[in-house]
Amino acid sequence: MLHTVNKSPFEKNSLQTCLRLAKEGNDILLIEDAVYAATKGTSVSEMVAQAATNFNLYVLGPDLLSRGVGQDELIAGCEVVDYAGFVRLATENDKVQSWL
Repeated sequence: MLHTVNKSPFEKNSLQTCLRLAKEGNDILLIEDAVYAATKGTSVSEMVAQAATNFNLYVLGPDLLSRGVGQDELIAGCEVVDYAGFVRLATENDKVQSWL
C-alpha cells in the first residue's frame, strides 16, 4: 500500500496516525508540507528516522525544492522521487491511502 501524507507534522498529526496504522514494508510518500518531517534536527526527526527502518520512505523532490529544503538536509533512509516516481509508486501499489 502507498500512503501519502501532505500535512506538516508540526501542525497536524496525520503523519503520526499514518505511521501507527501502516503495515511494515508499506510505501510512505511525504508531499507538500509533509516534506518538513524528513528534515534533520526537528522534534519529529527521531520518529521519522525510525519509520525509515520499517517502511519505504519517499519524499517528493519538487515539494522539497519549492520549500527551499535541500536533499542534504534529509534524514538518512528517505528517498527523493520526482513526479514520475510518484506515479510509479501509485501504480505499483494496489491501494493508495491519503492522510489529510
